[in-house]
Amino acid sequence: RVEDVQGRACLTNFHGMDFTTDKVRSLVRKWQTLIEAHVDVKTTDSYVLRLFAIAFTKKRPNQVKKTAYAQSSQIRAIRKKMVEIMTREASTVDLKELVQKFIPESIGKEIEKACHGIYPLTNVYVRKVKMLKLPKFDLSKLMEMHGDISEDTGAKVARPAESAPADKPAESEVA
Repeated sequence: RVEDVQGRACLTNFHGMDFTTDKVRSLVRKWQTLIEAHVDVKTTDSYVLRLFAIAFTKKRPNQVKKTAYAQSSQIRAIRKKMVEIMTREASTVDLKELVQKFIPESIGKEIEKACHGIYPLTNVYVRKVKMLKLPKFDLSKLMEMHGDISEDTGAKVARPAESAPADKPAESEVA
């Protein structure tokens, strides 16, 4: 979402994220349990976000059984752990640092590690983030987030010597 325009630069702010439908569909398979959790968190710079996580069970090593279904008590324990980790990771940082955590999927890896003792998980992701409340708009904070903005005019591209100007047709096209 564009917050401010400075010259030719549009200053944007994080407004949420979501997995594409085809990505979510590619994760869902038969013979495994899908576990979802969501939590509302407030960052240190007073943004209120709703995080949605998704995880799937996987077969244990040397498992013979075809299915990898978790019991409902295991699902509840995993969901509780997911909510706890998402809350801890998001409420101790500001929005900029939180977005940096979404990019390498560090929260998903943390959940996967923590829940391994309950039931092995695979494809653990924060699949969606919604902005619920934003603090009052502050231009200085936005400028701080974007760092130094210099006027970028681009580099001049050299034209090859043998090419003809665009408005005049080449000799071979006229004949």
